[in-house]
Amino acid sequence: MLKKVVLLAGLLALSGCSTAYYAAMEKVGIHKRDILIDRVEEARDAQIEGQQEFKDALDQLSQLIGFHGGDLQGRYEALNSQYEDSKKAAAEVSARINKVELVAFDLFNEWDDELKQYQNKKLRAESKQKLLDTKRQFDALVKVMRRAESKMPPVLRVLQDNVLYLKHNLNAKAVGAISGEFSVLQQDVDRLVLDMNRAIADSNQFIATIKQQ
Repeated sequence: MLKKVVLLAGLLALSGCSTAYYAAMEKVGIHKRDILIDRVEEARDAQIEGQQEFKDALDQLSQLIGFHGGDLQGRYEALNSQYEDSKKAAAEVSARINKVELVAFDLFNEWDDELKQYQNKKLRAESKQKLLDTKRQFDALVKVMRRAESKMPPVLRVLQDNVLYLKHNLNAKAVGAISGEFSVLQQDVDRLVLDMNRAIADSNQFIATIKQQ
């Protein structure tokens, strides 16, 4: 399915419209439900990548603080590079969650509209209940995703402050000055990782549930 998505990338980029996008995908047998699964998987993978980038940034800062002699400039550059990677990873996580919400909104609206087309009341009631259950699970998933997402900016701000401070004060005294904040930053990263693990686990559960429907 993903190969088909790649092949259609050019066409979809030109469409500039969700309706045209969905219509093109449906022509090759890919429906909103399939797209939602793909986007939840992509958001999950972005969070896996994101948490690793933040852990690596913390590790780089730890190495710099514990560094004695040698190429301090090289350690700073490694920290700065990892900070930039963390910032990009955070932006990617947010973008992926936004895309998840967009297709879910369209899917649930379509599902709700199609309920009116049923002649069989029993089937309509069953489909409506399944819609409500899916929306409830999805809303819970997005809440967990957004909570993890909200933990990223504070960590990035601390990392940025440290990087900026070291940029203009790259010496042993400056390194000592930022070392006092490390334990607090470590706690923040640990909480971020825990929240992301919860979001990743919930994403896997949501994907499994949708695939069984």
